[in-house]
Parts: sequence; structure tokens; C-alpha cells
Amino acid sequence: MERPPLRQAKTIENVFNSAYWHLSQQDFTIAEIRTKLARKTENGEWVEQVVAHLIERNYLKSDLEFAKLYCESAFSNEMGKAAVQHKLKVRGVSSRDIDAAIAQVVEQQNINFDELASSRLQSRFETFDGISKEKVYAQMTTRGFTHSQIDQALSQHPAQHSLRSNMAIKADKAELSTEIIKLYRKGKGQMLILNELKQRLIDVSEFEETLYQLELAGDIDFYQSCKDQLAKKNYDLSDYKEQSKAYAYLARKGFTGDEIKEATSPAQE
Repeated sequence: MERPPLRQAKTIENVFNSAYWHLSQQDFTIAEIRTKLARKTENGEWVEQVVAHLIERNYLKSDLEFAKLYCESAFSNEMGKAAVQHKLKVRGVSSRDIDAAIAQVVEQQNINFDELASSRLQSRFETFDGISKEKVYAQMTTRGFTHSQIDQALSQHPAQHSLRSNMAIKADKAELSTEIIKLYRKGKGQMLILNELKQRLIDVSEFEETLYQLELAGDIDFYQSCKDQLAKKNYDLSDYKEQSKAYAYLARKGFTGDEIKEATSPAQE
């Protein structure tokens, strides 16, 4: 739904009243007040007169003072430097005033961002149950902390060893036989399947036994799969170079020497 048009000011007093009303709700930067008053009137002179009056009477803080107060509040609420910089920039404060405000508050309050990150992490996450490492980093980054600050904070967290990656969490839920069959159906040989499962942190301690049971059940047949993959190509197996290319192709797919030998033997032409 579109916002209804704002009733336009007929006098400069109307502009003053609008400014006072906005500032009674919360503090605004000079740029924000200008934007709000510009919606009230197209008379730029009125806007500038009102803004100048507000600054002179201390109703409206300078951007530097506004930024300093914002920094004090943000740091007390365990917000990192990058988030503070971003939020102030969005509100129209110059980079010069932002950097000056941060520097002054950091010096006055002896802010240590490593300690701030550690405090934030421990207050937000007593344990890491149900949350991944990636999500922790994303949330802390959004709060304005750097990767090194997050690393340092994690190293001091009592539950640091329980924090796991998305991949590790998914690996715990994976069923070995199901994952093997999925990769087998994609035309991959057992060696490639094994390597991929390891890369995904899936427990492969029962890999050989699981393969054996799947073969007995007729769910997988790597000899036939090897032949099927070769059939998708047009190698001339009577030519030695072509045969070598076929062997290399099937080896990359993860098939064993015996499987490749049977698939490329003359009897299979």
C-alpha cells in the first residue's frame, strides 16, 4: 500500500512543528531530518532555516556527536566496528565523522574488539546445539566482527569443540547405503564414491561391508556400470591409443582395474 501524501506546510512554523515532532520520537541525523522535512515542503530555504535553528539550540546534534552517542550505545550492546560503520553510513553520516567517533569512543572506553566479540559469542551461544559453524560466523559477521575476531572468540568459548560445520551435521544424518546408491546411479565407480563420501565427512568405516551387502541384494553392479559408462562413449577399442583413453576415462570415474579390463576386453566390443 502506498503511503498517503503528506500534508504540505503552509508556513515555516509547520516545518518547525514537523521537526519537533520527529525529534520527540527519537534522535535523527542532520541528513535524516533534512529528508523528512523535504517531504513536508518544497521550500528549501525553510528547511535550512529550521535545521540551522535546531543545531543552534542543540535540538539536533552534530553528526560527530550523534555518531559518538551511537557508538557508545552500540558497543555497550556488543556490536562490532563494521556494523557500526555501516549503520551510521546508511543514516547519512560521513566516513570522516564515523571514523573520528569510533576512535574517540574506543579510546575513552578502552574498547577491545576481541573481548567484545568473545562476550557477544558467549552471551548469545551458551552451547552450539542445533547451530552450524557457518551460521555462527554469519551472525557474528552481521554484528560487525571480523573473521579473526570471531576465531579468537571461538577459541575461548567453553563449547568450542562441539561446534560443527553444515557438512559434518549433514554427514551425521546420512545413511551410508543410500549415499552409495545415489552416487552409483550417477555412473560413479566405487573408488570415486569412496573419495566423495570422505570429502563429505560421511563415516565410511563400514564401506566395504555395505558394498558387499548391496551387491548381494542386486542393488549395485560395478562391472555392469563400468560397461554402461563406456557405452556412452565412442572409443575404438581396437586402437591402442583409443583403448588407453577409454581406460583413463573409466579410471577417472572410479572403476577398478578388473572392472575396466572386463569392460574394454575384445569380447565386449
